[in-house]
Amino acid sequence: MRAASRKPVVIIGAGPVGVTAALLLARHGVPSVVLERHRDVYPLPRAVVVDDEIRRILQSAGVHEEFAALARPARGLRLLDAGRRVIAEFPRSTHGHHGFPQTSMFDQPELERLLRDALARRPECELWSGVEVVSLTQSVARDTAGPNDPTGSVRVTFRRDGSDEEEHLWADAVLGCDGAGSLTRDAIGAVWEDLHFEESWRVIDVRTSRPVRTWEGAEQICSPTRPATFMRVGEDRYRWEFRLADDQNLDGPDGWERLRELVAPWVDLPSDASRGGDFEVIRQAQYTFRARLADRWRRGRVFLLGDAAHLTPPFVGQGLCAGLRDAQNLTWKLARVLQRGANEGLLDTYERERKPHARHVIRVAVAVGWAMTGGQDRGAAFRRAAVGTACRIPCVTAAVSRDLSPALTAGPLVRRRPRLTGRVLAGTFCPQPWVRHDGRRVRLDDVLGDSFAVLAAVPPTAQMTVVATALGAPTIRVDDLRDDGTLAGWLARGRADAVLLRPDRVVMDTVPAGTGDFTDTVAWAPLLYTARRTADARPA
Repeated sequence: MRAASRKPVVIIGAGPVGVTAALLLARHGVPSVVLERHRDVYPLPRAVVVDDEIRRILQSAGVHEEFAALARPARGLRLLDAGRRVIAEFPRSTHGHHGFPQTSMFDQPELERLLRDALARRPECELWSGVEVVSLTQSVARDTAGPNDPTGSVRVTFRRDGSDEEEHLWADAVLGCDGAGSLTRDAIGAVWEDLHFEESWRVIDVRTSRPVRTWEGAEQICSPTRPATFMRVGEDRYRWEFRLADDQNLDGPDGWERLRELVAPWVDLPSDASRGGDFEVIRQAQYTFRARLADRWRRGRVFLLGDAAHLTPPFVGQGLCAGLRDAQNLTWKLARVLQRGANEGLLDTYERERKPHARHVIRVAVAVGWAMTGGQDRGAAFRRAAVGTACRIPCVTAAVSRDLSPALTAGPLVRRRPRLTGRVLAGTFCPQPWVRHDGRRVRLDDVLGDSFAVLAAVPPTAQMTVVATALGAPTIRVDDLRDDGTLAGWLARGRADAVLLRPDRVVMDTVPAGTGDFTDTVAWAPLLYTARRTADARPA
């Protein structure tokens, strides 16, 4: 048996969530090793859509320019009836709150390759491919462990491809990004909460040069007999999803004719399959769409992220988005604990903040699924009619069209107060306009950096300066940024002279207009401040 080595963080799973988590940790100076059982990127498409918040997370990870080269903005979502008449339309802007198109289509293998390329450029990161994790073991004596003593850490046991020999890694923290069949979820004793949606759908990814009738957004056909989803993914790439009966197989001698009938509303195919060479089916697979939420996301220093923690039906394109939000929320907190010795309670806020949002997104996705199909039980027809009627009400359409990132729920890092104090901004994301900095036009986050930041509409007071200095946060006047007025207007609507932004760009505290002081330092300071700092620590 080889000698066990020690790593600050071990990440199980090298999908987009795991690799993004490693890149974000690296930006905070935290080394990690990513363990992946497959040798290479899975070559077939899966996720195809992200929103503007996720584009901003990719910016934080340092890959947004590369992603922009392969992404395609989409116009939004339409719900259509069985006759393809529009029931409701949810438009999406090309410049959202986070500074990017609100909906972007892409090919997941291409995203995974660019993420792995970025990982290879980071000296803090390692990727071990062909490695299967077989068990996790935690010690309860972490606080008494010496620097070379594995006691108190998490022991990760794994096998390399082609070998029966078990090897071990010791880690200060383990991130389980290992998907719906997560070993990590079992290891922490978490179980699924069923949110009551389960349907089997056929997903078909196609490359074609044929004319395809599309509005450059996603279409969802609301039909009790043949619900469907259609979207353009790339220049010549398209996806269809159909809920088919068990006996409606697209394989075999009659498969082409069935496929031709299914896609006929969008594209004309010849009856002879041999003449359909310009319509290439890249992949077709049967998926069971489920709505589930793990009952716990953490035990000690082991965490669940992505599909290991939640499963979202794909009807609002938020499955991968939810996992990348997990990575953004957790990594800066974990870095603060590992690098600065922050209070362990800071890590409790990960599940407390992310789980309610994941539940909200799943419920929205299930509601859209019901609008499409009504489900398959005795109440299906009633629910389909009710949701379809609701979608025709303008205020409901507007509500669903809004950002799928509502304000974080109240907690130690989010002190939500009545609107009169201006603290309505707490728990919300700071907008990201284009600004001027050092003579260049850049996005706001490129100026703010990777840590905390104070954004002020007034000269900083003594208390604001003390807070900023203690957190190592730059203080930036909005007047100096020369944006289009977005930032000043946002602060004014929140009745705030300044805000304290977390590394994930969520507002942690505010200075109500005319008061001069942050109002909630007593709530969050005990979690962030510490007298201890490791000798080799870098700003987190």
